[in-house]
Amino acid sequence: MGDKGYKGIGMKGPIARWYSKVTFNDLEQFRALARRMSSELEQGARVLEVAPGPGYFAIELGKLGKYEITGLDISETFVEIARMNAKREGVTIDFQHGNASSMPFADNSFDLIVCRAAFKNFSAPVEALREMRRVLRSDGRALIIDLRRDASKQEIDAYIEEMKVGNMNAAFMKVAFRAMLLKRAYTRDEFARFAEQSGFQRYDVLQAPLGFEVWLYK
Repeated sequence: MGDKGYKGIGMKGPIARWYSKVTFNDLEQFRALARRMSSELEQGARVLEVAPGPGYFAIELGKLGKYEITGLDISETFVEIARMNAKREGVTIDFQHGNASSMPFADNSFDLIVCRAAFKNFSAPVEALREMRRVLRSDGRALIIDLRRDASKQEIDAYIEEMKVGNMNAAFMKVAFRAMLLKRAYTRDEFARFAEQSGFQRYDVLQAPLGFEVWLYK
């Protein structure tokens, strides 16, 4: 496992702040996911978001119910941004700095884990899945949403155009997808192998726009 815990240059400083501004254009998707997860959670449920970045999903979920929500991100800049965003929105969320493959949480701590658009960047994917399994309660579930390697140019361009981020940001994002993100992304079969090695009781890999959703059951 790489010591830094992630592939590439990472989201720090100005890069993290740029990413936060650009992904704010995706806020309705974060809200939709929050509504979907809230409909399946009981009040008081403990939720962990792994690699929450600016914290948009966790914050939107926090607005919908009395949940105990934690976010764990390897970028200290993102942790600072997420804390500021939560404070501004009046939501209490415990954003912490840490590595997905070595989480600072006790066994059986969470009812639900969500990881969106970040798993492909982990330098130790199987270890991260094993950690998710460890910190989930016995009937807990994890949801991973990420890019698939065979996403087409047309799908990527359509997704970026829908975000309405401006011509310069759109051009940069298209280059980033093709030059970096697709190369890091996994196929469905690769992710299935990771899941089988992680110790989860079962898993479901479902098709999603640009990628897949993986539900893992402890």
